[in-house]
Amino acid sequence: MKNGCLLLEASGMEKLPMVDADISLCQQVELGQPYDELLHELIDNIAWRQEEVTIYGKAHLQPRLSAWYGDKELNYCYSGITMHPRPWSQTLLNLKARVESLTDQDFNSVLLNYYRDHRDGMGMHSDDESELGKQPVIASLSLGEERTLVLRHKYRKDLNTIKLPLPSGSLLVMKGATQNYWKHGINKQKQPCGPRLNLTFRNIIKHR
Repeated sequence: MKNGCLLLEASGMEKLPMVDADISLCQQVELGQPYDELLHELIDNIAWRQEEVTIYGKAHLQPRLSAWYGDKELNYCYSGITMHPRPWSQTLLNLKARVESLTDQDFNSVLLNYYRDHRDGMGMHSDDESELGKQPVIASLSLGEERTLVLRHKYRKDLNTIKLPLPSGSLLVMKGATQNYWKHGINKQKQPCGPRLNLTFRNIIKHR
């Protein structure tokens, strides 16, 4: 559809009309359990950690909790952090199967982020680590409080920043050259809010 409208795909995903990007969004997906039930189950049972990153030579705790689950020996490195995968839980395997069915993609890992309240966020970044390949497919499932994803082109200053609300149960898929040209993040906010989980399913390339 033209004139800036979203393009509806056969899977129910809607493609965003963005330059140098291939991003699709489904506002609500069927997950087999109520969203709130899944939210609290994952909050209670995931092995959350607060990682430390070094910025300009100074150590900082990330303003969120995170966890890495996946197939054996699929370590993931970003921002100076090396994460070793925990084995899949049955709940995560069920969610992975549903996301794979919706996206027609295979995933071997998931990075979970836990935004405890309005004071948690994620800085602008691209998921362009070598383990993900040159044009990675990343499927991002949101549960809990709605937060806004901010997208900004790396090189085109003439393009507007995009602000995309992600409600509970929504699925965002980024693929193609998106990570080469765009950064994304979640800003902290002044307005208090409840917890949000973000599950980003990925496919790590197994190097010899």
